[in-house]
Amino acid sequence: MDFAKFQRLVEERSGFRTMEAPTATGEYFSDSCGDLYTFYLLVGPDELIEDISYFTTGCGFGTATSSLLIDLARGKTLSEAAAISEQEIMDALGGYPEKKRDYPARSLAALHAAIEDYRTRRAAGQITDAMLADAHQRGEALRQAARPAATVPEPEPAVIRLR
Repeated sequence: MDFAKFQRLVEERSGFRTMEAPTATGEYFSDSCGDLYTFYLLVGPDELIEDISYFTTGCGFGTATSSLLIDLARGKTLSEAAAISEQEIMDALGGYPEKKRDYPARSLAALHAAIEDYRTRRAAGQITDAMLADAHQRGEALRQAARPAATVPEPEPAVIRLR
């Protein structure tokens, strides 16, 4: 296991937030330890994941695993995200301790529930093309905001010469 990466994922908590007005959500509750995982999707045209976030009550492994999955799924189609495997998540962290190997399955279960929520609501007409276009615009605004601002060189300080 890449402990430095694990520690960074836990500290940064990439994607750890409740999304306002998601297109779809999915939850998974772990009976074994009581952890709750919720995934939020902002889906645009062509089922592209414009934005994705999560919330968990889980420990560091729940946070790190969900953050890894967010990074793996962002920018993919729903079908591509649904195909992410437990092994891909384990490989992304360089392995898991034996007692923690069920964490990728937990996060994936919440992601799959969100994908199913989207597909069910889309088939029922609850998600319209206009909503998908709006999601794309919101996703683009988020990407623009995340880009580093262009740096403008500071002007040279004025030199005052005393005579």
